[in-house]
Amino acid sequence: MQYRTLGRTGVQVSTLALGAMNFGAIGRTSQDEATALIDAALAGGINVIDTADRYSQGESEELVGRAIAGRRDDIVLATKATMPMGDERNHQGSSRRWLVTALDDSLRRLGVDHVDLYQIHRWDPTTSDEETLSALTDLQRAGKIRYFGCSTFPAYRLVQAEWAAREHHLGRYVTEQPSYSILQRGIEAHVLPVTAQYGLGVLAWSPLASGWLSGAVRAGREISTHRADVLPQRFDLTIAANRARLDAVEQLAKVADGAGLTLIQLALGFVTAHPAVTSAIIGPRTMDHLRSQLAAADTVLTADVLDAIDAIVAPGVDLAPDEKHDTPPALLDPALRRR
Repeated sequence: MQYRTLGRTGVQVSTLALGAMNFGAIGRTSQDEATALIDAALAGGINVIDTADRYSQGESEELVGRAIAGRRDDIVLATKATMPMGDERNHQGSSRRWLVTALDDSLRRLGVDHVDLYQIHRWDPTTSDEETLSALTDLQRAGKIRYFGCSTFPAYRLVQAEWAAREHHLGRYVTEQPSYSILQRGIEAHVLPVTAQYGLGVLAWSPLASGWLSGAVRAGREISTHRADVLPQRFDLTIAANRARLDAVEQLAKVADGAGLTLIQLALGFVTAHPAVTSAIIGPRTMDHLRSQLAAADTVLTADVLDAIDAIVAPGVDLAPDEKHDTPPALLDPALRRR
């Protein structure tokens, strides 16, 4: 396992991080299975566990909390808030009112008195940067969080938050957690240059592109992954973007074979090769998944392999632009762009 400094924090983190989204109802993962996955991940050198209150409506945090009991100080523990937790309209977002409550709920579920990294799961356009950053700064000063970061923010919102922190003398985000893979490279154009400019650590999620780069999705085979059952439209080959992804996967598989790598090693090695990326978040649902992904822990891609990838999916290109999660509201809400 390789280790890197998380932004400017001085904290050393593994280049592969364990994502816990599949723990609980989402991935049909039991406590014993979650504990076994965490045990094996830690044994393999991973020291970052990333979860969120939203994952299985808190169940993921509960499973993680029980699994890490007695060894919490050996783990860089991260969670997130802002996504809806129930039907109550104020049980979501990034207001001070909700973040204080949401963090207490997460700490209770995790069975800890603090988390190392508390992240804003999505940018909340109804709440000012000053409101959010002041609440996070106070939670940090209270000792409930060591650092705070954000997830899937558009580049311009990262800049706005940076300037709000300076203007109001508040703590600043130290990390960004974007979606990034060979098939979804859009953040290379705007987000990653900004995180590098401001010294943010980057924890990349979905480096296997929702399973497209796991080796399980190939031409001529029935697509039978768990993710395809949950989100069938993302694997529907009548959709042009999905046909483009399948074509790219077939070409990438040849590159991996030529380099003596699995497709998973190629995919994870690509993400961690970017100088702005700190860690790639893997989200195994089974022990076999974890083993195949841990095999990429020491993968370093050569320049010719990276050039071959660029020839298949050009830098800055998203093959499935409709699946982006950081589209500015002005492009989604006609009222914001029409008089």
